[in-house]
Amino acid sequence: MTVDLTTQIRPAGEAATAAAARTLRNGGLVAFPTETVYGLGANATNAEAVARLYRAKGRPAFNPLIVHVGDLAAAKRIARFDATALALAAAFWPGPLTLVLPKGARCPVAELATAGLDTIALRVPAHPVARDILRAFGSAVVAPSANLSGHVSPTTAAHVQSDLAGRIDLIVDGGTVEVGVESTIVGCFESPTLLRPGGIPRSDIERVLGSPLARPDPDAADGRPLASGMLASHYAPRATMRLDALSLTRGEALLAFGPADLAGIDTAVAVMNLSERGDLKEAAANLFGYLRALDASGARTIAVMPVPDDGLGEAINDRLRRAAAPQG
Repeated sequence: MTVDLTTQIRPAGEAATAAAARTLRNGGLVAFPTETVYGLGANATNAEAVARLYRAKGRPAFNPLIVHVGDLAAAKRIARFDATALALAAAFWPGPLTLVLPKGARCPVAELATAGLDTIALRVPAHPVARDILRAFGSAVVAPSANLSGHVSPTTAAHVQSDLAGRIDLIVDGGTVEVGVESTIVGCFESPTLLRPGGIPRSDIERVLGSPLARPDPDAADGRPLASGMLASHYAPRATMRLDALSLTRGEALLAFGPADLAGIDTAVAVMNLSERGDLKEAAANLFGYLRALDASGARTIAVMPVPDDGLGEAINDRLRRAAAPQG
């Protein structure tokens, strides 16, 4: 894609909200904060705008997008809700939960956004800036993470600028996001299925359902991802990732968790600790920002200490495994 746009950056507020809504109506691309990460928004009903978003990110067109709406009523105009979906929406919307649902009979979202699937991913974000923009725009917005496809997700406006300056029209700067990892994605199929762990722990969702979440069928959708963030290699820094590190090799950077007393730590190019006190919520909020900072340290390899797999740790480890996967 030709990088020839002048990308405006505006602090969050009434003027930025109005500019964002105007840009979306005109088919432009707007990055804005959600509670999870910064999203890159386009008018979900405008196929040309959606195609432009794919090009700006370098995102493969077989990878479906999450559609953001202002409330449940708007979501019901796009998709069909059963009792399970309604229960999850009541419990977790607005918030970091995406539901994959059957498309409604008159679904207005561009086919390109759903990558040819007969389902659609929907979310009602909780961040006040995102909600103000959706309200001012008055329609659905597709909003994947506001970064180059496959790269580390952005948690600040500066991260967005480093990846997408010259490729998009506007960045609304709402400061650092709160959650720091993307939304949890649940497929509302015959058996509710956890498609991607994220900002809401599995246990919280299972408590509402009263039963365990199923795991995705690897043969579903002919191998195409059923939702965003399901590609094997994703969220990746440029440096090589080495997971479950118990010692450090000279020249590596370290992404630590809890007490960092590894052998060889004195040789590290850089050290950043997701949470010295072992708090998974703090670790999730720091994950992508720290990966970007360590990637900028010049180290060829980022060694990552083990992170517990419970609660938000499931989402953190999912992102780390995808970041460490071979990039094809």
